[in-house]
Amino acid sequence: MIEVKNIKKSYGKKQVLKDITFSASKGECIAIAGLNGCGKSTLLSILSGTLKSDGGEFFVNGVNIMKAPAKRKGLIGYVPQENPLIAELSVRDNLKLWYCDSRLDMDDELENGVLHMLGIHEFADMPVNKLSGGMKKRVSIGCAVSYDPPVLILDEPSAALDLACKENIAEYLQAHKSREGIILITTHDEAELRICNRLLVMKNGELKEEDVSLKGRELLSKL
Repeated sequence: MIEVKNIKKSYGKKQVLKDITFSASKGECIAIAGLNGCGKSTLLSILSGTLKSDGGEFFVNGVNIMKAPAKRKGLIGYVPQENPLIAELSVRDNLKLWYCDSRLDMDDELENGVLHMLGIHEFADMPVNKLSGGMKKRVSIGCAVSYDPPVLILDEPSAALDLACKENIAEYLQAHKSREGIILITTHDEAELRICNRLLVMKNGELKEEDVSLKGRELLSKL
């Protein structure tokens, strides 16, 4: 279970996040939707540990990882919008940097596990700078789950990807849910929304829960 309590963040006089509070249980996928610049990525960056908040707490299975950041690596997998890979290295060498001290075996994962599910085995020896955007996104997810974390945080993972890549990512997200993992995902994509159990809309620095079945103009009206 995760609990987010009273997360705050301001830039100068502008308060971007106002006491953000919500929780999620095993097997839940929560979509966070909102207009560009509303603070979605800021929230995910804080939860992933790449940005410091101005206050608040984040509990994963009872551990406040705001105060125990060393435990974050085994509990949280984070996929940012930007590409975190080293372009000059091959896909395989990028993966080695993440799997070198993991309990998971990278070669086994490429043959039978999550990396195979993501289709990464098909281009594992290609240099990153030769990959398409969709391939890079799949490798980014493969790196993020190298420690088999119970909580996966994804910032618009399928933005601008083709249908095949979106389907590949959706298949993995469904599998993560079925293993009782928790997913937080920023998205407006209707295919991804269908995977989600809940929808939280961010507006004016606050989160409000809405009907997860909202689509099209109905969803836009809430943003």
